[in-house]
Amino acid sequence: MNVSPLDLRQQRFRHSFRGFDRVEVASFLAAVADDYEQALRETDHLRQDLARMESVLNEHREREKDLRATLMTAQRVADDIKAQADQEAKRIIREAEGRSDLLLEKAQARLEDVQREIDGLKLKRKDVETTVEAIIQGLRNTIEYVRGQDAHEREDRILLHRPRHAETATSDADQAD
Repeated sequence: MNVSPLDLRQQRFRHSFRGFDRVEVASFLAAVADDYEQALRETDHLRQDLARMESVLNEHREREKDLRATLMTAQRVADDIKAQADQEAKRIIREAEGRSDLLLEKAQARLEDVQREIDGLKLKRKDVETTVEAIIQGLRNTIEYVRGQDAHEREDRILLHRPRHAETATSDADQAD
């Protein structure tokens, strides 16, 4: 038997001698009707929530299905790309190995050329150092010669000026007497 909150509120009982207190029974029925009504509202609300949740769950299941399909496609594409990259890498390595010997030979030849240039520059440097040292020694000799000449000229001037000074000193002494 389905009883609604309205049925509880409108329910009337027969009167009997020494029966229940009517006010108390009515009050109790009203309280039960309120609680029952609230329980029905909550049940209805929960049913709506459940329906929404089931809808969301179905959407999530569809998305999961789509994501799985996308993931599988992405995995296949990634595997294809990886395979192509591996093939390309092997091709590049083969080409690089083919050219590496040639490059090493060229580098060795260039190294030998540079070493010859260095050796030649060292010889030129040695020649330049020898030439510069000879020039420096020549300049030193010239400076010593010039200094020697300057010293002789000074000595000659001193000797030339000395007798005059001696005569001047004698004549000054004669005048003072």
